[in-house]
Amino acid sequence: MKSRRLPLILALALLPVSVPFLAGCGGGQEGPPPPSAEAQAAIRDDGGAARIPLARQIDALFDAESVGTTQALLVMKRGTVVAERYGPGIGEKTPLNGWSMAQCVTALMIGQLVSDGRLRMDETAPVPDWQRPGDPRGEITLRQLLQMRSGLRHAETAQRSGEPERKSDRTRMLFLDGRDDMAAYAEAQPLESPAGQKFEPSSATGVILADLAGRALTDSRDPAIRRRWVSDYLRTRVLDPVGMKGTQVSFDRTGTMVGSSMLLAPARSWAMLGEFLRHTGSVKGAQVLPHRWVTFMRKPSPRNAAYGAGVWLNGTPPEGVSPLWPGQGRKDLFACRGEYGQYVVGSPGQLLTVVRLGYSTPQQEAVLHDHIGALLELFPG
Repeated sequence: MKSRRLPLILALALLPVSVPFLAGCGGGQEGPPPPSAEAQAAIRDDGGAARIPLARQIDALFDAESVGTTQALLVMKRGTVVAERYGPGIGEKTPLNGWSMAQCVTALMIGQLVSDGRLRMDETAPVPDWQRPGDPRGEITLRQLLQMRSGLRHAETAQRSGEPERKSDRTRMLFLDGRDDMAAYAEAQPLESPAGQKFEPSSATGVILADLAGRALTDSRDPAIRRRWVSDYLRTRVLDPVGMKGTQVSFDRTGTMVGSSMLLAPARSWAMLGEFLRHTGSVKGAQVLPHRWVTFMRKPSPRNAAYGAGVWLNGTPPEGVSPLWPGQGRKDLFACRGEYGQYVVGSPGQLLTVVRLGYSTPQQEAVLHDHIGALLELFPG
């Protein structure tokens, strides 16, 4: 009997082994599916990251169910685009809203005005209504505004105010009773804590800074004149030198730039903002903005190690919940961040800039945050 079975056993042993055969026999399991063709086509150069894991992470960042709608994802290494992918109907020239990432741009404009001697960091912020005798807001400095520690009362979200979303200060200022004169709404708020003592993210602060820029550039209160002066200065001193082509800037009816949000730019232009900050204010070796100013923007502020001036940092904030990746990502990471999951992340040690633009719910933002952190970790230092 054994002699009859031996040839059959030998013949089976010589058959080529296949994964389906093993799986059917309980000898193995199928691996994860390959990345999509779109993700693989998005990669022009792996930039030192393993190609298949990078493609899978790109797919994860376009998974609408888990992270929401991703309109654009762009990765630059050493100043060169290594991966780029867009959502349906979006292209490399499509202007996309960065929301609060606009505050990074506003901080750059303020830096140029300080460099020109038109504004001073540690003097009273020149808001006329704050200069009245006995007004405690007269203690607020430009530095404190930039570092989000003015002390002004502001409810950025409904959770902060305990009211419906339409009653948050951010919504009221941008879309409801404050929309025609956003600076007046923002500057009318009282102090809720002594100037300089408390960190409080605030869209109102971005608008106040934009109003100060307008006042520094022209004495006119004519909306058209204010728009022209600020628009020209911003374009010639910030946007064009940085390389932010196709950027669209919004103004309210008084001619004040909406310095907190509503600034649209193509993904590549947002990436140039990250590159500019990564290079501490220089473009192709030319110092556009003083090195010390971008160093100030990327230096931890006194009341929050996770925030500089217009820029989030990879430190641990006082409340312990960080918008970046302390303990995981590199210490020199920084980011411009906006509502609904907008990111411009710079990693000087990795020679890297990553941009994500789109729309995510608060629940999806948590997943998105983890995926962007995982993507960064794929690249060597």
